[in-house]
Amino acid sequence: MTTSTARPLPQKTIGVLGGMSNQATAEYYRLLNEGLNARFGGWDNGEIVIVSVNFGNIEHFVRRNEWDAAQRYLSGKVNALERAGADVILCVSNTMHRVVEPIMADRATPFIHIADPTGAAMRAAGLSRVALLGTMATMLSEDLRRRYQERFGVEIMVPSDPDKEAVDRIIFDELVRRDLRPESKARYLEIIDRLAAGGAQGVILGCTEIFLLVDQADRPGFPMFNTTALHTDAAVAFALGE
Repeated sequence: MTTSTARPLPQKTIGVLGGMSNQATAEYYRLLNEGLNARFGGWDNGEIVIVSVNFGNIEHFVRRNEWDAAQRYLSGKVNALERAGADVILCVSNTMHRVVEPIMADRATPFIHIADPTGAAMRAAGLSRVALLGTMATMLSEDLRRRYQERFGVEIMVPSDPDKEAVDRIIFDELVRRDLRPESKARYLEIIDRLAAGGAQGVILGCTEIFLLVDQADRPGFPMFNTTALHTDAAVAFALGE
């Protein structure tokens, strides 16, 4: 609850690098405001700056492995967030951390990497082998695999090639448009069940739209790590100085 009577209420500004996709960005905005209102109470919520990019550009860069072009494009958008007064920056896409992490490496503005709150949650749960669902680029990312292993002691599993292709297709063709199909949900749950049978102790919902389709309630006994919720929770804690 808010204890200060000073107005305007002092708080940090959260900068959101969004548009990847607009559906994920809308969920970030909702979750950040809900999280802050739950702490502040009353009518208070967040002070948030969003720079939303054209997802068509992102899709083009990712599909063609044009990562240098993507980095140049997003670097300008991060500049805009900093000019707008962001005290911390979030990128709403697991995939685009590949270029946003190096963009942020030499900047003074704090950056919360999406893998870190997820890794911390898996370590707290005592897990050591966890499956990863996401775009093809995310599932194939050696940098992400190393980050989870070296920082959090978690070995990453990924689906078979046909299952990876299905996960990626559903993200790009459906989830980024908020096209939530029962048959796609069933396919994701089949893939998760196969990963569990193969030794996974849990699964990372490593695309920020996946939780729109499947979530913990679908497999109550199998831990699911929602990167969107964990990332926004970490930003709320940062904004409150926790």
